[in-house]
Amino acid sequence: MKSVQDQLAVIRRGVVEILVESDLELKLKKALETGTALKIKAGFDPTAPDLHLGHTVLLQKLKQFQDLGHHIYFLIGDFTGMIGDPSGKNEARKPLSRDQVLENAKTYREQVFKVLDPLKTEVVFNSTWMSLMSSAELIALASRYTVARMLERDDFQKRYVSQQPIAIHEFLYPLIQGHDSVALEADVELGGTDQKFNLLVGRELQRQVGQRPQTVLTTPLLEGLDGVNKMSKSLGNYIGISEPPSEIYGKLMSISDELMVRYFELLSDVDLDGLEKIRAGVNGLAGGAHPMESKKALAREIVTRFHSADDATLAEESFLQLFKKKELPEDMPCVELSGAEPIWLCRLLFEAGLVSSNGEARRLITQGAVRLGGDKIMDPEYEVSPPGEFVLQAGKRRFARVVFR
Repeated sequence: MKSVQDQLAVIRRGVVEILVESDLELKLKKALETGTALKIKAGFDPTAPDLHLGHTVLLQKLKQFQDLGHHIYFLIGDFTGMIGDPSGKNEARKPLSRDQVLENAKTYREQVFKVLDPLKTEVVFNSTWMSLMSSAELIALASRYTVARMLERDDFQKRYVSQQPIAIHEFLYPLIQGHDSVALEADVELGGTDQKFNLLVGRELQRQVGQRPQTVLTTPLLEGLDGVNKMSKSLGNYIGISEPPSEIYGKLMSISDELMVRYFELLSDVDLDGLEKIRAGVNGLAGGAHPMESKKALAREIVTRFHSADDATLAEESFLQLFKKKELPEDMPCVELSGAEPIWLCRLLFEAGLVSSNGEARRLITQGAVRLGGDKIMDPEYEVSPPGEFVLQAGKRRFARVVFR
């Protein structure tokens, strides 16, 4: 295993909160000393048959724990799925039938192993222990939390204040999710920020039975293609992991540079040093990776993960052909340059005949009116590095093809 500090650096990546990080550090230290892996749990209710990239944020974090040598519990909530998680909702979810839950669970198992290593992942179903619980035991579980504590949860509180109905069975959901952690003796539980209350219930229930409370780790809700709203099929801003390679590739190439960095942080296997180079490139800093090349790399990685490397290559070739047909006017001038030294972007704009002076070039760049390879460049000191072929754009209608020989 890596050192505790090296593990923490990986674990902190793209995480909103770690409760409590000092406790996690002690757990990692003990695991390192004893050679015993931590038990990492994340639960997924099979409420829909297909996953999108937003669902895979948790999977990616599980994979990072897996790569660090820890034991992964991929919990399928086939029992809780029949209740319906009310987190973030202003009304009760419609419960699913047993047949619906089992069919969706089958699809989940097929899809998650495109991220996780099936040989190092233990798939568990919470019906395994919940179906054995008697009605008396369920009542005893319900007695361990008060209505007042339940109403501390934001969505329950809002519904209570606005006099919207809250069914009794909805209170059972966080209790059962917490009991899952007791059943598995989880050391760490992962969930989205909307799951924080439920994760903390697990800590409390573990404390009540004498277990060491799990560390709670929350991940952000991934923004969709619009860069604003949570990725959702209902909003149409999603990328489904079962979509055709060309669709996944094209959608990823359409996101903004800023959103690309976030996707790299939450979805990619790129290491921390590589992530910093990508971020530096988007911010126009020296030594940073070119944003267009970074975006291509992200699209290739995601398509390869959910399809294959050959599919990624074909998708990229198809996209570039379509991009050229769409972006390049027939009368576009071509500027050919030789040499291995970078060239100042302002000078390149002037030599391409797209501006009349360096001053005009600076003004257009700072206004966000200059694009290189489809990516907006905001730094007037930016330098373009050979080799390669790029489309240079100034304003809405001035284009030039730049070719480094």
